[in-house]
Amino acid sequence: MNRINRFKPMARQPHTLGRPQLHRFVRQHMENTMTNSWFVRREECPACTSLSFATIYQSRYDRPPIKDYLVDFYSPQGMVESEYLEGATYVLRECGVCGLIYQRDVPNKLLMERIYEHWIDPKKVFVRHLSQDGLEKYSYYAQEIMQIISYIGKMPSEVSVFDFGMGWGKWALMAKAFGCDSFGLEFSIERIQYAKGNGIKVINWDEIPKYRFDFINTEQVFEHLQDPLQTLRHLSSGLRTNGILKISVPGVNDIRRRLKIMDWSSPKGSKYSLNPVAPLEHINYFRRQSLVQMATQASLEETIIPIKIQYKYLTDWHKAKRILGNLFSPLYINIIKKQNYILLRKINSGRD
Repeated sequence: MNRINRFKPMARQPHTLGRPQLHRFVRQHMENTMTNSWFVRREECPACTSLSFATIYQSRYDRPPIKDYLVDFYSPQGMVESEYLEGATYVLRECGVCGLIYQRDVPNKLLMERIYEHWIDPKKVFVRHLSQDGLEKYSYYAQEIMQIISYIGKMPSEVSVFDFGMGWGKWALMAKAFGCDSFGLEFSIERIQYAKGNGIKVINWDEIPKYRFDFINTEQVFEHLQDPLQTLRHLSSGLRTNGILKISVPGVNDIRRRLKIMDWSSPKGSKYSLNPVAPLEHINYFRRQSLVQMATQASLEETIIPIKIQYKYLTDWHKAKRILGNLFSPLYINIIKKQNYILLRKINSGRD
């Protein structure tokens, strides 16, 4: 494990190297040399493009504790193919400008496809979602969509929505049930077929700029993206002027404590869980500052649904915990500004 206690720019070759400088340069050169062709190296912050960073953790993928973590995580979902990980290193960096915590080396397109279509068995995942997503989950979808339609100020049938990374299309289906013109994008063939079979209009990446959506939903997507800034810019090209884009990503209030302890054996959902920076998948950990700076570079600005609209369309009051959540959630989002949930409005571009 390598810890660096200060932010630094990317390594530059000095003109004259003394012995300490030479040793430092060799270490930096070795760090910047890829040893596994299944991974892509990100040399700059993927949210704000800064070259200032601190390396806060690193460990080999094919050795404990990362190897053990991956086996425990993926085996119940399908499999782990260790041959793809030989010689690769899990490296966590923290951006010195926007605070994004990101994995330096990330799976390339082929390995990503292997992970999401083979290591994770789509059929097992679908069965799990059917058993886990109860009435509360669908109630939340309905609540969010009603708030959005009200804020946009159109009749539901006049609202076009796009669910980017829609999974099995549950959010898009709920929007369709309210009468919205509902579109989605997904890279899994089985999920695409399921969504089409339920009436969702599935488009591809290149088609996005042809549309002018009122609302784009990205739920638990941006933490997985190799280039989130360029993705955000591309999605923005499919928004109408003043259209809204939502980013919701994993977030915990004590990430520094968890990273200090680095307990890879802690299960997902526990107080020491490192799932927010899960190797291979959660390759970006966003702080609110990271999201805001990324949005600015994509010509988007933060917007907030008025509290009165949020309270008007709250649902699910049947448990004490939910009642407290309903009472405080609008305040948490609007005033405290919840770290991992943000709405972005497209600035007038003069194109519409």
